[in-house]
Amino acid sequence: MLAAVRQKLGQSSRLSCRRLTTASLAGAESSSAVNVAPVAYPAQGLSKPEGPLKAISIAQPVYVPMSSLIRPAKGDNPSDRLATLDPFVFAAPIRRDILHLCVVHYLDSLRQGSANTKTRGEVRGSGRKIRRQKGSGMARLGDGQSPMLRGGGVAFGPRPRSFATKLPRKVIEMGMRVALSARLKERGLRIVESLDWPGNKTKNMLERVEELGWGKTLFVSGQPDVPLGLQLASSNLRRLDTTTVQELNVYDLVKWPQVVLDVEAVEWLEEKLGKRSVVDNDGDSSA
Repeated sequence: MLAAVRQKLGQSSRLSCRRLTTASLAGAESSSAVNVAPVAYPAQGLSKPEGPLKAISIAQPVYVPMSSLIRPAKGDNPSDRLATLDPFVFAAPIRRDILHLCVVHYLDSLRQGSANTKTRGEVRGSGRKIRRQKGSGMARLGDGQSPMLRGGGVAFGPRPRSFATKLPRKVIEMGMRVALSARLKERGLRIVESLDWPGNKTKNMLERVEELGWGKTLFVSGQPDVPLGLQLASSNLRRLDTTTVQELNVYDLVKWPQVVLDVEAVEWLEEKLGKRSVVDNDGDSSA
């Protein structure tokens, strides 16, 4: 009876008219295999694909106007030139949880962990019992190094330890991409051709930074060492600091409102944090 009803429903079903993949209900009880009707394609229009279709995401590059640390010559406007940035590195989704993990991981590594107290076994003094155990009417006491007495040891006091925590390398790299993207989104990321500064006068550096409208600024150099002129000119200013791209971390990108990168630093970041580098590292780890 049920088989006849199912056969009637299968014959009267309108799913076959919608040109969709459907399963035949007739004979389902007699055979465990399910017959799948082929997909119907219109005679005109798209041809039948030979294989499965793959979604291809096309990421548009990020364009940032160039800046100049040195006053440009007359008629030369550095903002007319655009720096092309990798969207995988400088346009990553903002993840506050990843930033929090990276910042806590970095600050934990800065803790000295040198706090130390003496236990009752390390305090100098005699081990003689202060008074007899019974008969005095007072509480029982041992030696003079007891934590209950003044000058005695410390019970459960701090001991030298390491506060460093572990964090996967991929999470740290993701934190760098998120921090760079967030700083660029807040218009706090500047790209300059070079960080070479003529002379070492702090006054000239301060005037140029105020002219550009930069407040607290971190200069990141792609060279092995920070240019000497820039380092000497900014060393006396508390709101300016310099570092190399190899020493750059997520905490610096979060802490400083303005981050100035030279072209070499941008190339280094795109090489180490780019998509090709991530794929290569995954292949090496799987091998």
